[in-house]
Amino acid sequence: MLAPLLALVVWTLIVWVWMYALRIPAMQKAGIDPQDALHPGSLSGLPRTARCAADNYNHLHEQPTLFYALALYGHLSGSGDGPAVLLAWTYVATRIAHSFAQIVLQKVAVRFATFALGSIILMALAAIFVAASVS
Repeated sequence: MLAPLLALVVWTLIVWVWMYALRIPAMQKAGIDPQDALHPGSLSGLPRTARCAADNYNHLHEQPTLFYALALYGHLSGSGDGPAVLLAWTYVATRIAHSFAQIVLQKVAVRFATFALGSIILMALAAIFVAASVS
């Protein structure tokens, strides 16, 4: 259970680099002083790709927190094996697909599908761990 957890942490850091690789040049091109970022809406003039990368980075700090908690629970309880590990890796794949759907494809339907699938996977993981804890 720890390897998929680590993989998602690494992916989040990759998206952080990707975000700034898009955002810094976009801010320079638009003549936006970094200090102006304090003001709401000051970055709304950035290209959509730069904004999407920042949004995705933020999204990687939302729902995945449930995954981190579940992965740690599975590892610590000893119930994070077999199907749980497969689901964990599948969840990581959905988050990576979600990032590409948001940053590269910019297709809301694809992004929603990957998010929904990831949500179902989290529910399945939770169910596996609940079942293991009551047996």
